[in-house]
Amino acid sequence: MESVKKFVAEKPVVMFSKSKCCMCHTIKTLISSFGANLTVYELDELPNGLQVERALLVLGRRPSVPAVFIGQELIGGANEIMSLHLEGELIPLLKKAKALWL
Repeated sequence: MESVKKFVAEKPVVMFSKSKCCMCHTIKTLISSFGANLTVYELDELPNGLQVERALLVLGRRPSVPAVFIGQELIGGANEIMSLHLEGELIPLLKKAKALWL
């Protein structure tokens, strides 16, 4: 848990991903398309990636990726992010976290 908290502590939007995950790529593309300041950590490329993945599972992420934190709060995975986007709530959430400058 501490490893996850450390990664998300000072960034407005953090996503935990795996480099070959197609849903992760989709969510990265969506958030980046708004011009958001997105920080991505690829678990399969981090030295402690397995430890971070286990922490995400403890937080209830099944599957563990994508896992998106906005404003240091776990928002969820692809389903949650897409739902927020379709409901028109994703951009206001990104603005509130100061991830967008619009």
